[in-house]
Amino acid sequence: MLAAFDSTQQALRAEMLFEYAGIEIDIRPTPKEITAGCAISIEFPDESLPDIVRIIRQERVEIRGIYISTDQGYMPAPREVLEAGRLAE
Repeated sequence: MLAAFDSTQQALRAEMLFEYAGIEIDIRPTPKEITAGCAISIEFPDESLPDIVRIIRQERVEIRGIYISTDQGYMPAPREVLEAGRLAE
């Protein structure tokens, strides 16, 4: 999964918060199919979604969105996935 941001400041803030929480992340360029104001995105394992969502909400991190990698490229994560904090089994 991928978190995209509208500002570099928010991306770097999220990076610090995720790493402090012990979440394994990778910083990568924002894929071209995602329209965002920041060229940096954070990739993270699917199983970290509940922690990612919790941190974003608690710390009020401003994000463009959470995206799921598909055969057609990156697609926005459905609202119910974000509300549940996990992908459907």
